[in-house]
Amino acid sequence: MGSSCTRWLWLMLPAALLSVAQAGTTATDPSSAAAKSAHPAAPTRAEEDKTLYELGVLLSRGLDSFQLSEAEFNQVKAGIADGYHRRASDADAEASMPKVQALEKARSMVAAEHEKVAGRAYLAKAAEQPGARKMASGLLYVPIAQGSGATPTRADQVKVNYEGRLIDGTVFDSSSKRGQPADLSVAGVIPCWSEALQLMKVGDKSRIICPADLAYGDHGALPKIKPGATLVFDVELLGVLAPTPASGPTQ
Repeated sequence: MGSSCTRWLWLMLPAALLSVAQAGTTATDPSSAAAKSAHPAAPTRAEEDKTLYELGVLLSRGLDSFQLSEAEFNQVKAGIADGYHRRASDADAEASMPKVQALEKARSMVAAEHEKVAGRAYLAKAAEQPGARKMASGLLYVPIAQGSGATPTRADQVKVNYEGRLIDGTVFDSSSKRGQPADLSVAGVIPCWSEALQLMKVGDKSRIICPADLAYGDHGALPKIKPGATLVFDVELLGVLAPTPASGPTQ
C-alpha cells in the first residue's frame, strides 16, 4: 500500500457505509420514488447474518499489519465492544492514535524483516535453476519458453498472461483466472516487472522472482502480500501493443 494514511482508511468504513445510506435517501431522481414503492423483499435472517459477518471481515483488514496474538486480538475485540456500546472515551482513543501508529510501524518492520529472510533463502535456491539469471537489481529471471517476436521498451504497452504467487505457493493474482490477458504499461508496473519485460521477446514465457524492494517493499499490499514479501510471477508476453493515436485538437 502507499502511505500510512491509506492504511487507516478502514477506520472510516462505518462513516462510508453511513454516507452511502444517506445518499440513497436524498436522491432526487423521480425513478427513486418508484423504486421505493416496489418494496423489495426484505433479506432473510440468514442473509443479514452473512452480511454482518462480511462486515467483520472488512473491518479486520486493517489489523493485518499489527501481527496480533490471540490474546492481543481479544484486547482489540474488547475495545471494539466498549467503543460500540459507548463505554470507552473517544478522546482517550484519539489521544492514543500516535501510539497505535507507532505500534503498527514497529510490528510491520518485524514482519517485513522475517519475510525478507525467508525471501533471500528462496531466491538463493531458485538461482540454482537451469538458465536462471541474477540481475544487478536483485531480480531473478528464469526463462521457461523462448519466443521470437519484438522486445518491448519502457515506453511500450504490452499484452501478457501471468500468475503471481507468494513463496509458499499461494496464488494472489492471475490473469487466466480472470479469463483474459492484461494490457499493461511497461513503465507503470512494479520495478521487477518493468525490468523483466524489457528482457523478453513476444512469445517468451518466463518466471520472475522479485525481492521486496523491487515489488511492494516494507508496506506490502495487504491483505494478501505481507510487508517485505518476495513475489514469484510466471509471465507470458503475448504482444507489444500499437501506441494509442494522439487525439487532435478539439474544435
